[in-house]
Amino acid sequence: MKPDPIPPKPGQESVWDYPRPACLQDTDKQIRVIFNNIVLAETNKAKRVLETSHPPGYYIPSEDIKLEHLIETPKKTWCEWKGLCQYYDVSVGDKRVTHAAWRYIQPTTNFVAIQEYYAFYVSLMDACYVNDELVTPQPGGFYGGWITSDIVGPFKGSPGTMGW
Repeated sequence: MKPDPIPPKPGQESVWDYPRPACLQDTDKQIRVIFNNIVLAETNKAKRVLETSHPPGYYIPSEDIKLEHLIETPKKTWCEWKGLCQYYDVSVGDKRVTHAAWRYIQPTTNFVAIQEYYAFYVSLMDACYVNDELVTPQPGGFYGGWITSDIVGPFKGSPGTMGW
């Protein structure tokens, strides 16, 4: 059963207006990821993935990330829309989190543009920002969406949203 979408106000987007299958969109919003008191990633050249019922996932170009803090892990997954995904631990000083970042190492045709881009789980970072707004992580722990005040749901992964 599909939940009732929250009607967007002016300047907002509803995740229920996003497409399925997922699509990729350039964004010039300022994206910043902070972990253990360092700016791990910062860019205004990100791409965002939009998919029905999900808040946007932001992908940051490798040149705008301190890649020395990402450690490749054996974990890989497959997404029917985006392709083969590789996961990374993030380690800064004495703080390390497992499977906190990922990228598509063998993307599908529609997602080749993010092959050298990385995404981060908001819930595992100290803070993530979109245009200086502190991001809320997508509920559920599995999905990597970034919730800001200009995005309305309900979002996949929220309590009571199983089965859609």
